[in-house]
Amino acid sequence: MMPRCCILVLVWGITVFLSQCSQGTTDAPVDSGPWLCQPVPRCGNKIYNPSEQCCYDDAILSLEQTRRCGSNCTFWPCFELCCPESFGPQQKFLVKLKVLGTKSQCHSSPISRSCIGI
Repeated sequence: MMPRCCILVLVWGITVFLSQCSQGTTDAPVDSGPWLCQPVPRCGNKIYNPSEQCCYDDAILSLEQTRRCGSNCTFWPCFELCCPESFGPQQKFLVKLKVLGTKSQCHSSPISRSCIGI
């Protein structure tokens, strides 16, 4: 059995740790659940839930939302990029995959599919 003084020190240490962690998330909504020691995901100045939403062009979108890519394709902006490849009468767009954990860019992301406009 642990001596009482050790238990008190342990409880004090946990309390200090938790209070330090929670200071970084004071602007999180009260009903958002525990966010201990994790950065609050933001889109512009709004907080969002990354398990249900993403930030795309400073707008919060649900993970299921799609957008147009060229005249005949759609893409999921939470998971894909719409990248122009050529312009003119035969516009060509490539839909590329976003790579988790990186700032995905058209020139370096893997191709998902090609979209040729009319």
